[in-house]
Amino acid sequence: MAGRAFSQIVIPPTLWDHPQMIGALQSRDIRTVFHLLRQYAGASQTQIAIACGMAQGRVSETMKTGGRQITALEVFERIADGLDMPDHARMTLGLAPRSFTAPSPDATSITPGNELVSLVPPAPWGSLDADPDDAEGDPLRRRTFTKLAGAGVFTAILSDLPGDSAPLEGVEAFATALAGYDVQPPDRDPNVLSPAHLSNAVAAAKRNYQDCQYTAVTNSLPHLLADLRTATRTHDGDDRLTLEALSAEAHHVAASILLKLGHEGLAWMAADRSMQAARNSQDLTTLGSSARIVTHALMNDGHYGAATKTASSYAEHIDRQAEDPTPDLLSVYGALLLRGAVAAGQRGDRDTAATLLDEAQNAGRQLGGDFNHRWTAFGPTNVQLHRVNIALQLGDAGTALHHARTINLDRIALRERKATLLMDTARALTQWGKHEKAYDMLRTAHQLAPEEAARPSAHHMMRTLSATAPPGIKRQLHEFTAEIGIRL
Repeated sequence: MAGRAFSQIVIPPTLWDHPQMIGALQSRDIRTVFHLLRQYAGASQTQIAIACGMAQGRVSETMKTGGRQITALEVFERIADGLDMPDHARMTLGLAPRSFTAPSPDATSITPGNELVSLVPPAPWGSLDADPDDAEGDPLRRRTFTKLAGAGVFTAILSDLPGDSAPLEGVEAFATALAGYDVQPPDRDPNVLSPAHLSNAVAAAKRNYQDCQYTAVTNSLPHLLADLRTATRTHDGDDRLTLEALSAEAHHVAASILLKLGHEGLAWMAADRSMQAARNSQDLTTLGSSARIVTHALMNDGHYGAATKTASSYAEHIDRQAEDPTPDLLSVYGALLLRGAVAAGQRGDRDTAATLLDEAQNAGRQLGGDFNHRWTAFGPTNVQLHRVNIALQLGDAGTALHHARTINLDRIALRERKATLLMDTARALTQWGKHEKAYDMLRTAHQLAPEEAARPSAHHMMRTLSATAPPGIKRQLHEFTAEIGIRL
């Protein structure tokens, strides 16, 4: 790991054509460019700093939410050169391309003899400036190692060490927020802490999650959790109950994203906070919604029996309490049944899984269609999606594919649900030995939702496909994963 700061940034060529990257370049949003490099190329702040000739602290400040952004043209040029941007990316950023039309025979040309070689002293043997492959080497690699010889690397490496003023980002910011420490200045605009503003912020986090915009969720949610904690301490009455319900939903999203990222311990903390806030809200629908994420956390930790019992018990509680359920409550009830069915399937309990699926199907019929009440995406189509997943959990790839054929992909409005179906279908095809179709399905899932396909569970599926596929498909898979920056 010690040498990682000095290693070359390997940027997948397709990253420059990613819609988020194109949008960031068009708006000169270097913060997003750097975040995409970290996500898809695995680049550290130090690597970015060295490649672009910047101080690591400046890179950190640029990547920080609300941090000072880059506006100087010469810095854009340095970043484009340092990252070896292709011409079309440079032009999207508003810079001139590096390639040019060959001059006419009458034009004056500069020959090697005209070069000002005296300004570029030869590198001594053993120097980091000396590149043994400089005739054919990668220009980005040459620039990286050349810059390492300069004084800037001293600052870049030492600046990468944590300090009192270093901004907390990603999972570390989640950990701080869940532990109860402030992740933003204590003096907050009262409007930011109003129930109306926080309701919109929670809704935005939910939408981003369901649209597989996991980086956006990870960047914004820790501050939102802290704001909700502050707001619940400063309001009372009905506003306090509303804020507790919002806190339950926000912690639900936090637990979901942490589970996707593989941080089970923090996910447990978030799920527990969600349930605590739900109880404080005194709202049955919110309580049932938080029971879903507790069930998910139990499943993820291998407690399938407890997960099944938790989901079933809360679903029964809702059924007893609600004589005439609202669409919100009916959706949460159905979603709980589906979560319990998945847990039963993972336990190998076919009968319980089938019973809960049938009950959920009845709830879907009662609801009357596919909706997204209380962010559940519940309805008859979602029941079918779960039938695919549960058949897969039970090792019945043929049944999973049978259910998948009955689903109209256009009826699935949410990107996260659609991507999950594609990944489940790819897994079923792999189990069934249809490796080429599995590979095609995997590529479709990545095209639809790159961040969903970047999850650890997706990497596991890719490794399984690589281990069982014939040489031709294995070669294509390895080329594809190399393009998107995933190492199998």
